[in-house]
Amino acid sequence: MTDTIDETGGAEALGGYFEDRPDPVGDTYVDIAADNPAARLMEAEAMRMAEALVFASSEPVSEKALAARLPDGVDVRALMEELRDFYDKRGVNLVRIENAWAFRTAGDLGFLMQREEVQQRKLSRAALEVLAIIAYHQPITRAEMEDIRGVETSKGTIDVLMETGWVKMRGRRKTPGRPVTYGTTAEFLDHFGLSEIRDLPGMEELKGAGLLSSRMPAGFSMPLPSVDPDELTEEEEELTDIDLEELGLLTPKGGDD
Repeated sequence: MTDTIDETGGAEALGGYFEDRPDPVGDTYVDIAADNPAARLMEAEAMRMAEALVFASSEPVSEKALAARLPDGVDVRALMEELRDFYDKRGVNLVRIENAWAFRTAGDLGFLMQREEVQQRKLSRAALEVLAIIAYHQPITRAEMEDIRGVETSKGTIDVLMETGWVKMRGRRKTPGRPVTYGTTAEFLDHFGLSEIRDLPGMEELKGAGLLSSRMPAGFSMPLPSVDPDELTEEEEELTDIDLEELGLLTPKGGDD
């Protein structure tokens, strides 16, 4: 027995979403589908598959993982962006977190998920300062954080941020002493509703939100993060097993008695 395609489904599976699509541009899998009824049905099916994969996952699903499960030739980024548009005005939104995708409650409906009896742990002012410095200056060492803040940064403060899952050890700086470098994680982006680190608010946005004084020192500027959280810079080197043992992140292997 051979599988058949239900031609009454296809594009209608997403509520007639494909009826009002813009004219195709380029030659990607998704664009070609606009002029080919059979391809449109295949695209709708690929979109349903992607939707199911992301919905069933408790963690953001990477585009690489999606590509491995979807039919060959699918432009995953284009497909997911169309699916994101479909969910834009719904109760749940499809959001991109770096190169991964996840469903999240629409921002204006977050109050429905809150429970008064649950109290979230609040970060100290010092921890918030360190988190902001790491976010905007990554990759950054503890000594560099102290230079910016003008006060000592305790290991406990950094440990708290790492426990939240928002900060991670990236590697070691290629300088004497090989200090550890820190950066933010995908969980940080997810929690603060950012698709990528470049989406952090700039100076004017922070002033508009009342988080920066309108009277800033002459020449004051803010860094524009551009580092890839998953790739080391030329000034960093990868953490080895010996480094991880030294930092208490890897249990040393026991020898024979």
